[in-house]
This record gives sequence, C-alpha cells and structure tokens, in this order.
Amino acid sequence: MTDAAGLIHRLTAVVPDFPSPGILFRDLTPTLADATAFKVITDELVAGFAGRFDLVAGIEARGFLLAAAAAYASGSGVLAVRKAGKLPPETLTVDYDLEYGSARLELRHGQFPVGARVLVLDDVLATGGTVGATCELLERAGAVVAGVGVVIELTALGGRDRLPGREILALTTAD
Repeated sequence: MTDAAGLIHRLTAVVPDFPSPGILFRDLTPTLADATAFKVITDELVAGFAGRFDLVAGIEARGFLLAAAAAYASGSGVLAVRKAGKLPPETLTVDYDLEYGSARLELRHGQFPVGARVLVLDDVLATGGTVGATCELLERAGAVVAGVGVVIELTALGGRDRLPGREILALTTAD
C-alpha cells in the first residue's frame, strides 16, 4: 500500500511568489495527474468519513476534482461551490478573506434536501477562509456539514483554528 502523505510530498510542486509575492503555492496538479496518488488520496478522504455523508461538495477549482472522485467512489452526489458569477440564479453567496486578498463564493440554491450531510473537500487548508465560507453557505442552504477533508494543511497559517467545532482530516501538513 502506498502512503498518501509520501506521494503528496513527493509529487506536489511548490511554486514561490504565486499568485502574489511571498506566497508559496502548493500545486497539486502533478499529484492528481498520477493515477496511484489520485486513487490513494481519494480513498483516504472517503475512508475518513465513511458512512457519514450523503453528498460531497468541492470548492472551485481543484476541490471539484477531489469531490467528483470521492462522490463516485462513495456512490454519493457531488456539489460545486463556485467563484462569483459562475452559476445561474438563484444562488446563495458569501464574501470572505483569503491568504492573499478577498473573494466571494456561490452555491446553487435548492440542490439538496434540508438536513443532507455534506462532506467538504478542497486541496489546501490555509487560513480557513474558503473552507469556512463554504461551510457557511452549505449550512445556510440547510445542509449539515459532516466534515472537511483536505490534501494539505498549511499549519503555520492557522486555518484549523478558525474552524472551531469542525472535524477536519488533512492527509498531510506543511508549514
């Protein structure tokens, strides 16, 4: 069995000064392009919350890839949490702060029944702003957030601390 953390560390590209000076961007695209790594990552994210979710929400954009794979592997549906202006009306929106600016997320209203248990997936947990905003949107739409799964947690940025009461599974960590 291949270890997800080892594969992630070996295959993830670290890009300095992107998208702005001083940011070390963790590019998971080479990791997700590796069939073994993608399968191991998907399997570990699903196993961490097995039997506790009805739907998987992916955060634009790499979260879409993870959520679609996890939904398929678990036999559940998938939700897309989009950047502003990408969904037709009616949407719920939330503004939030990023590590390097601010943004808005949207969720299509009425996609799932009230009380649906939703697993939130994204590639990186940094400051917690994007994940927190996603959880807020889902809960405003009537979902119960079953947990949060990420491939890499950037521990120095304290995102986990900004998500009190949330169950978070990070497959690996970095500073």
